[in-house]
Amino acid sequence: MTDQLDLTDLATAVPPQPGHLVFATVSGAHLYGFPSRDSDVDLRGAHLLPIADLVGLHEPDETTTRMWERDGVEMDLVTHDLRKFVRLMLRRNGYVLEQLLSPLVVATTEAHAELVSLAPGVLTRHHAHHYRGFARTQWRLFEKTGELKPLLYTFRALLTGIHVMRSGEVEAHLPTLLGHVRAPGYVPELIAAKSEAEHGSAVGLDEARVRTDVEALHAALDASQDRTELPDEPSAFTALSRLVTRTRMENDPDITMEVLRRVRRGTEGTPLTGALTVQRAEETY
Repeated sequence: MTDQLDLTDLATAVPPQPGHLVFATVSGAHLYGFPSRDSDVDLRGAHLLPIADLVGLHEPDETTTRMWERDGVEMDLVTHDLRKFVRLMLRRNGYVLEQLLSPLVVATTEAHAELVSLAPGVLTRHHAHHYRGFARTQWRLFEKTGELKPLLYTFRALLTGIHVMRSGEVEAHLPTLLGHVRAPGYVPELIAAKSEAEHGSAVGLDEARVRTDVEALHAALDASQDRTELPDEPSAFTALSRLVTRTRMENDPDITMEVLRRVRRGTEGTPLTGALTVQRAEETY
């Protein structure tokens, strides 16, 4: 499958989630701009668990994974409950921000759009650690396997990290990044070679030169972090917390039914807060 995905067709292939689906986007090699003919399709997103699943004694399953095959292509969908997803956003996790901001949107809602608008408020200078660590992990994998895929992941992570530090924008698409950040001139050739096979080998590369280039990009990331204007702490915590609460209250079927029952009965409780009526104290005892 190429990077030219039929997003409308993908939308019909998304299986039902345990709760309301907030969004689903394409991640992985298609988002990064170097899919292979035999690449699978990675879908990522967020869903809403019912409030009843969160307030009892049982620990809720906040992450759901679905895997299936469609027209010979392997597909997987991983979504987190909205609260968990937002907590990951606030933990300097560049991976979830890339999922949120992916332009390859399969399913969306107003809550998704609001999350996107709040994303700049979670970026900090410490996101450099995420990209630095991911690049090192992928480089070790390249040294072990000699495959193009982890090498391209290494370059992609470093270039994204540098671009985030310099611009405050998350850009995950490697071909686009090549227009923003200076990179080795052979990277487009690696992308073209990777398109032929998901696990193709990096044949004919001068590994010493590649190592030097990777080390230079690490140095550029360090320097960019030192000079960045990004803050030390996220500024969107309160707005994100309100979004999680409001979105859950507005979309929970049990709360919706409770509101309808009270409207029909003409209940004389205290005013609705969010979507629930708080009972008078004497009714509680």
